[in-house]
Amino acid sequence: MEYTSGATSWQKVLRRAAAGLLPRRPRQRRPGWSIGVPLIAAAAGLLFTTTATTAGGTALREDRRPQLNQLIEDRREQVAASERRAATLRDEVQQRTNTLAGSDAPIKDQQDRAQGSLQAAGFTALGGTGVTVELNDAPQLDQTQSDADNDDLVVHQADVQAVVNALWAGGAEAVSIMNVRVLATSAVRCVGNTLLLHGRVYSPPFKIVAIGDPAALQQALASSQGVQWFKDAVDDYQLGYKETAGTVRVPAFEDSTALRSATVPK
Repeated sequence: MEYTSGATSWQKVLRRAAAGLLPRRPRQRRPGWSIGVPLIAAAAGLLFTTTATTAGGTALREDRRPQLNQLIEDRREQVAASERRAATLRDEVQQRTNTLAGSDAPIKDQQDRAQGSLQAAGFTALGGTGVTVELNDAPQLDQTQSDADNDDLVVHQADVQAVVNALWAGGAEAVSIMNVRVLATSAVRCVGNTLLLHGRVYSPPFKIVAIGDPAALQQALASSQGVQWFKDAVDDYQLGYKETAGTVRVPAFEDSTALRSATVPK
């Protein structure tokens, strides 16, 4: 009887299930979800507000290169104006010094002493026989050269330094880069494929001029390992290297001579 009754009960359950009459399980409330939805909506609103403020009414993906180019041009004009003012002030200082030297013997003595060192210090223009070297970037990357990348196709700081050091080693009396006199305090730096020298930016080709015995200068260039590495890259990636001998001119140094730092030799 119990088995039959149990079977009857299960039959009833199955029939009620087929008829869709079984009681549904009550849904559990999720208080965390009801709280999370407003928080997510608030965060999204804050994100949209911040994006609109940052954009300032312009598209975030807008090409800003024209603005950057204008900013660079504005800074160059400011630097040029400051250099002109500095040159004017230096001339004024020199004129006042000359005036004082007429009545002050110690100042006159120091002025004569400084005058005798101007050429050795690089503050006078020089001309004579020498060598000119031009370094240039390679043409656009050749797809057939699978082993080449952009770094292989541009002139680097080390390349310019190798040429300058070789010219000094060859007995150069004076050296200029891009018609700017190079002194002991000059620092050659490269930013991308541009050259930074005394606060000015130059694009290739980079022209290096040295006054001295052309044969000795060219021999020093041929003996320099750094220059030879660049010549190897010329053969491999079509970088530009041009070396000529003849009559050259190196200008006087015209920038500020103020030292930013110095150490006392032991």
